[in-house]
Amino acid sequence: AKTVFWGDIALDEEDLSMFQIDRTIDLTQHTNMHPHSRQDFLPQNESKGGTSAKSQTWKAGKVVKSRFPRAATSRAERIWPGGVIPYVIGGNFTGSQRAMFKQAMRHWEKQTCVTFIEKTDEESYIVFTYRPCGCCSYVGRRGNGPQAISIGKNCDKFGIVVHELGHVIGFWHEHTRPDRDDHVTIIRDNIQPGQEYNFLKMEPGEVNSLGEPYDFDSIMHYARNTFSRGMFLDTILPSRDENGVRPAIGQRTRLSKGDIAQARKLYRCPACGETLQESTGNFSSPGYPNGYPSYTHCVWRISVTPGEKIVLNFTTMDLYKSSLCWYDYIEVRDGYWRKAPLLGRFCGDKIPGVLISADSRMWIEFRSSSNWVGKGFAAVYEAICGGDITKDSGQIQSPNYPDDYRPSKECVWRIAVSEGYNVGLSFQAFEIERHDSCAYDYLEVRDGPLETSPLIGRFCGYDKPEDVRSTSHILRMKFVSDGTVNKAGFAANYFKEEDECAKPDNGGCEQRCVNTLGSFKCACDPGYELAPDKKSCEAACGGLLSKLNGTISTPGWPKEYPPNKNCVWQVVAPNQYRISMQFEAFELEGNEVCKYDYVEVRSGLSSDSKLHGKYCGTEVPEVITSQYNNMRIEFKSDNTVSKKGFKAHFFSDKDECSKDNGGCQHECVNTVGSYVCQCRHGFVLHENKHDCKEAECEHKIHSPSGTLSSPNWPDKYPSRKECTWDITAMPGHRVKITFNEFEIEQHQECAYDHLEAFDGDSDTAAILSRLCGSKTPEPLVSTGNKMYLRFISDASVQRKGFQATHTTECGGRLKAEVHQKNLYSHAQFGDNNYPGHTDCEWLLTTEQGYGIELTFIIFEVEEEADCGYDYIELYNGYDANSHRLGRFCGSGPREGIYSPGDTMLIRFHSDDTISKKGFHIRYTSTKFQESLHVRK
Repeated sequence: AKTVFWGDIALDEEDLSMFQIDRTIDLTQHTNMHPHSRQDFLPQNESKGGTSAKSQTWKAGKVVKSRFPRAATSRAERIWPGGVIPYVIGGNFTGSQRAMFKQAMRHWEKQTCVTFIEKTDEESYIVFTYRPCGCCSYVGRRGNGPQAISIGKNCDKFGIVVHELGHVIGFWHEHTRPDRDDHVTIIRDNIQPGQEYNFLKMEPGEVNSLGEPYDFDSIMHYARNTFSRGMFLDTILPSRDENGVRPAIGQRTRLSKGDIAQARKLYRCPACGETLQESTGNFSSPGYPNGYPSYTHCVWRISVTPGEKIVLNFTTMDLYKSSLCWYDYIEVRDGYWRKAPLLGRFCGDKIPGVLISADSRMWIEFRSSSNWVGKGFAAVYEAICGGDITKDSGQIQSPNYPDDYRPSKECVWRIAVSEGYNVGLSFQAFEIERHDSCAYDYLEVRDGPLETSPLIGRFCGYDKPEDVRSTSHILRMKFVSDGTVNKAGFAANYFKEEDECAKPDNGGCEQRCVNTLGSFKCACDPGYELAPDKKSCEAACGGLLSKLNGTISTPGWPKEYPPNKNCVWQVVAPNQYRISMQFEAFELEGNEVCKYDYVEVRSGLSSDSKLHGKYCGTEVPEVITSQYNNMRIEFKSDNTVSKKGFKAHFFSDKDECSKDNGGCQHECVNTVGSYVCQCRHGFVLHENKHDCKEAECEHKIHSPSGTLSSPNWPDKYPSRKECTWDITAMPGHRVKITFNEFEIEQHQECAYDHLEAFDGDSDTAAILSRLCGSKTPEPLVSTGNKMYLRFISDASVQRKGFQATHTTECGGRLKAEVHQKNLYSHAQFGDNNYPGHTDCEWLLTTEQGYGIELTFIIFEVEEEADCGYDYIELYNGYDANSHRLGRFCGSGPREGIYSPGDTMLIRFHSDDTISKKGFHIRYTSTKFQESLHVRK
């Protein structure tokens, strides 16, 4: 079905059929500046044409015969049954984004009776994803399958997600109410051209405002400058209140009182009761202990962290007693709603026993229909973490996730899936206090049910652990926090896992079967490679070499190596010997990351032996010496670019370093027929070639990301020290420095110890900042692809120093000159495909009277008929309102492109799915203006 957009609201054909308009427009062709993200809005299927004529007629600037309600949908089928909204979070979001989505859902749950649950077998559900529209959602429940809630770039903020969930629940924008002219004024002259339809007013027919007054504070209200021609020009002006003050509008912080009242009315929430989300709490009947009123209906929903259970204790019970508790009663259900399994129905004065949920939610409903006056009831609950779980799949989270876990917690889970299967564990998010040996807070995973079962891993820090697989049908998890630092914790999915390789047919593999989580893959013995059927093996390059010396080379050397090759050489020498590998020539695809073609050298014979290095590009590796008497060399090529390859010699000799470390102060490295001494980081080799002395503090950095720190970090930096960092990014990308910790001697003008940043490759470039003190500075970003940092300490006070992360940002302003310059799609071009969720803009300028010419050296961007997914756009001017020279994807333009003006805008966009190798452009300024090269 065709989808168009009204602001951040997705409209289907049924919605559009309610419009009656008198001039033809195409809503799908508007470039909508989103009120939250300032992102372009595009329909989901932009390439498939416009909307129907029926949906494209305007009359007097307003919608007539509209059935769109203001704040809440009046169509019953758009209401989620029981207020239950199943959800799925797409796989491209980070752990912190997932946590924030859950916080936004819990915010709605806390204030209303709406409940969000992870999808199981429900037919209708929402999917958090990233669509071309940026931030957008349908209003209410569409039915018949999944519906998207798009959280695009710059939309992943708590308030914006709460706003988009408001649309999901069933709300439209506040400023479109039929009575809005009594409360706000629309200043049409300030609205961006083409965005006027976002300020349409609804007709009163069948509008369901639920009797609530106009709410300036609503999270569903636009801000004063939404879709404005300028930041300081109002498009919506609120009327003054009785004190002559204009109310603030457009907040994206939390639900307003009006939002909460509207939602409770829309979903007919009981007058009493609430959603309880704390780890402990209490609740009681209305009027307790002085008696409850007749005809009372209350619902309490207890929702704690997945992986926890709820223990409910009634401390008082004094209700009217009847057969089967027909009149006044309390029902407790083991789940999130009124149809969950019944734990008990209670009345009279007998206090029930302790009730324990099987999962992390509990539903308590209280009804009275008699005139009998009793005290009522009171209850307390507590969330307990850990326990035995006997399900084939589910989720486990640290206590209080996604908020910080509590101090001094110890949780033990024993997960048992069906017999004959293994337990698979996959982490979605992980953030536990970091320590080298995980001594404070940690998650421990064991292969079995006992504390003495084999340890799979003890995890802490901020890196997600690798997927875990048990060898039996039981897995034990133990989470421990101490009394100090608390973090967000972890979220993990568990599921039953089958070892396909344990079957009699070996998974159908001819030689070796390798089990993976949820699947398996076939592999071959050394000297063989997988055939095209991915099951059988055929002879390959490589093999077992037992000579003391010899030569190896890539297939076809010195011609280009073939694609899709996997060669493994295993070199074995006598005991007490070491093997050295020396490359004579080296030319493989790639630069640093070595994602495409590469050679790996390891000490040992297996694929998980100690790795000496992974090599690609054209730089000849240093001599590599094994730790043992054997070495493994593996070469792999992908299915595209091929190069000349490599030729290498291997030699075996005795290890002189094995006795007294060769006399070296730091490290001894064995070489062919001899040895050399090396020094650790921060030191250089003494003239005697054995001892080490302190090194100069100069750094040249070419990697796209990494960390840098003051000398001696994390201890205090030394006195009288000068350190420099010369950082170079890929052409077309800027250097960004983000400070993680910062503590340098304080002075008003930073005259003593300080860190200086220069916008270029030396201290003669323009200064970006001069920093000292203990306040963490804002990030620094260069205007070009170079930044120079200089740290100086004097003779007196020393502090801890600083630690920072250097990354790259795409885009910027570039100067085209007569000689050619390079521009690359992404910082890891040549090593990795370009990332998803990318939006980059480069503005090329040159001298007046000159034009700009582009030559595409490499162009490989996701192919699509109308370039609707990933693409590059070129404009002859400063912005997207200038003349467009073309939009390109796939293999790009067939020839160079020339812009006759002295400015050119290059825009690159990628979505969240398929990515390719990207592009390499050379640009130059020229007076050649005879033709315009654009794709027709």
